[in-house]
Amino acid sequence: MLLAIDAGNTNVVFALLEGRTIKGRWRIATDPRRTGDEYAVWLSQLLALEGYAREDVTGVIIATVVPRALHNLQVLAQKYFKVDPLIAGRAPVEWGIAIDVDEPASLGADRAVNTIAAHELYPGDLITIDFGTATTFDISDYQGAYKGGIIAPGINLSLDALVTAAAKLPRIAIEAPESRSVIGRNTVDQMHIGIFWGYVAMIEGLVARLKAEVGRPVKVLATGGLAALLAPHTDVFDHIEPDLTIQGLAILWERAHIR
Repeated sequence: MLLAIDAGNTNVVFALLEGRTIKGRWRIATDPRRTGDEYAVWLSQLLALEGYAREDVTGVIIATVVPRALHNLQVLAQKYFKVDPLIAGRAPVEWGIAIDVDEPASLGADRAVNTIAAHELYPGDLITIDFGTATTFDISDYQGAYKGGIIAPGINLSLDALVTAAAKLPRIAIEAPESRSVIGRNTVDQMHIGIFWGYVAMIEGLVARLKAEVGRPVKVLATGGLAALLAPHTDVFDHIEPDLTIQGLAILWERAHIR
């Protein structure tokens, strides 16, 4: 079985796959200081709770946007799973797609992996929106080439900045307001409106601008936890794929072993 590891700025996601079927999924807060031994103790217990053992893992693939976290994840794979992990974007799992931007090397591994998975699932021109620490919009064409995109602050970052900078504003949960009115009658309601409907308006506005610039029919694909929260309140998404990055890692693993 394959252990796919997606190390993001906020969380590291571990997924156990049989083919492309996810059998288990776990996440832990990203901390570059966390050692391979610490990962192993935590992950071994979670595998056992799902009825699996470390010996069931026969391959590991890693994508990371946190370079300092990579070494300890490699130690985890080599010491406890007895395999040399594949690193997304490095031989033998190069991207295999055109990255048509000014600085191709600066593209985050998660965004490249998402583009690969999105193109395989939904051929054609695509806007892939990933709701993570940042909210990213990635544009790929009908040939699967990455054409560029947008980076915006994630909704949690926006809320944290607001609460930190304004002493009298309380911390609120990120959720849809009870009313669709955008005239708040108290401070908390006004904050909910500003955060939630403001974010919906940003997504809809940027997607409209991107579609106009592409100039061809474009599907909009969303991934990340916030996608499911927003989806009932906007028609901007054509498809929701919560495990897009993990699916992309599974695709890269398959390609490396078909050669």
